[in-house]
Amino acid sequence: MVSAASTGEALADGRWDPLAGVRAADSPDLDVLLTGSVFLDLVFTGLADVPTPGTEIWADGMGSSPGGICNLAVATSRLGLRTGLAAGFGADVYGDWCWDVLSRQEHVDLSLSRQFADTHSAVTVSVAHSGDRSMITHGHPVPMSADELIGTPPASAAAIAELSLMTHDAGTEPWWLQAAAQGTKVFADVGWDPTGAWDTATLDALGSCHAFMPNQVEAMAYTRTDSPQAALHALADRVPLAVVTCGADGAMAIDASTGEQAHVPALSVLAIDPTGAGDVFGAALVLGSVAGWSLGDRLAFSALCSALAVQQFGGSLSAPGWGDISDWWTVTKASVGGVDPDVVDRYRFLDTLVPPFPVRMVRRAHATIATQSDLPELHPATLS
Repeated sequence: MVSAASTGEALADGRWDPLAGVRAADSPDLDVLLTGSVFLDLVFTGLADVPTPGTEIWADGMGSSPGGICNLAVATSRLGLRTGLAAGFGADVYGDWCWDVLSRQEHVDLSLSRQFADTHSAVTVSVAHSGDRSMITHGHPVPMSADELIGTPPASAAAIAELSLMTHDAGTEPWWLQAAAQGTKVFADVGWDPTGAWDTATLDALGSCHAFMPNQVEAMAYTRTDSPQAALHALADRVPLAVVTCGADGAMAIDASTGEQAHVPALSVLAIDPTGAGDVFGAALVLGSVAGWSLGDRLAFSALCSALAVQQFGGSLSAPGWGDISDWWTVTKASVGGVDPDVVDRYRFLDTLVPPFPVRMVRRAHATIATQSDLPELHPATLS
């Protein structure tokens, strides 16, 4: 494992490929394979209070964006990972718009995805308040499973899968097991367990995974431990790369494949919407792992990308691009006396990573759902 080093190059359309220098002739076409449910997210921010029955309140801000698995797809693609998504989309205006944003604006490969007639898009309304969010969702399962959509998995350097969905019947071989068998590094994530059972059998699938990335509450609940540190060590016995995110206390990890351990504090920022921040963290971790960076650099980069995301609203479209990362580093290292010297030292590795010239800007969430005519050519000059 090495410190982060420059291997990137600019693409013809103005995007930045941070892995260009480490791709071999026989490297897979995809850097990361994803599957999951697609939602249309409507995010309200800047609320003075939360609504109570019989009242109406006004929000200062609103953003519309593709949600659900799209949070990960946009985050990985904006960081320069060649991203493939297998998902079912509704055959309605919402589904058309999400498909268009992902494929044309965000350059996500949707060759394994499908739109289904007579299936409407799932919708989530997210209310960001007091540093957290509450959500209301309506939707229905799409007619095909992930295994049916993917079939034989395409070659990919990495894949990200939801651990609670990784159970399978005897005699069947789900897509993620096939992917792992052909050399794909599977990064497992996990969501909140509404039953409160936190069944430890859920962790059995980690035997075929490369990494596990829970938050501290999930990690302690599944391992029956009483501290994030104890949970991390318990998980490190199950999976080569164990990572536990700890909110304002940062993140910690153990990489058994390299013998590294690391803890990185969180960056202090003004957060307006945490929607998708965990997905951005995971996307950045995958990039650093595929690139072969040191564990400390991987965690620091992930913490930075997550911190940049929460300063925007709109879920998937709050994910940073390389221009955001470069701008932050330029300002941070030039702030004499205004920035903690430890932060500057921690992120010195960015000197060799950020593009040496301006790159294509990323598009933020609109208050209303942008029509297809809003995305005609997507030249760098049209984005903001």
